[in-house]
Amino acid sequence: MTPLIVAGVSASGLVAGAYVRVFAGGFGPVGRPGEVREAVGVAVRTPPVPRSPYIAEAATALAAALLVWRMAGAGGWVIAAWSYAIVIGVALALIDWRTLRLPDVITLPSYPVLLALLAPSGRLSGALAAAAAFACLYAVMWFARPTGIGLGDVKLAGLIGLLTGAIGVRTTVAAGMGGFLLGALYAVALLVTGRATRKSEFPFGPFMLVGALAAAALPLE
Repeated sequence: MTPLIVAGVSASGLVAGAYVRVFAGGFGPVGRPGEVREAVGVAVRTPPVPRSPYIAEAATALAAALLVWRMAGAGGWVIAAWSYAIVIGVALALIDWRTLRLPDVITLPSYPVLLALLAPSGRLSGALAAAAAFACLYAVMWFARPTGIGLGDVKLAGLIGLLTGAIGVRTTVAAGMGGFLLGALYAVALLVTGRATRKSEFPFGPFMLVGALAAAALPLE
């Protein structure tokens, strides 16, 4: 992959990230009818200009660059699925970080979208197996401790399983381990600095998503 292509994709990611930032800002702590329609409407009417602190823009650009750099040989359909996932993933991370919520109106429709994109790739069976395993693992953890893992995390886990399973088993395992490691490090940091207690809640979705992206960027398969 030439540096020029990576640079072009990164620039496109900056623009997409500006839209994502505005879109994610339309979601509050509690769902309401029509919120996704309103969020989309505001986003498309807003000029895609990056704004401080540039978190959404930088995250989308970096993820897009990693995508084209590491997945050139994965096939167009897998790349298309991950491209869609980058956009919704950044949006979900922003929403969860701010509201402790992973909206069903984003996660649930993403299942048929990803299934449709991955079906022609020839990798759907592995993706489905990984999605089932990942979702079941998180479902068990949610059942064991509902205050630690939310149902939104369970639904997100299935999506991550689809995406990483389309690459390979090692990528799925690394994504799971990476998400837990990052989340644990953040929790320890909060405890050490006195910013939280053992009963405090914090968003886990962003760490799951970063773990999945990091795993996809590693040459594991």
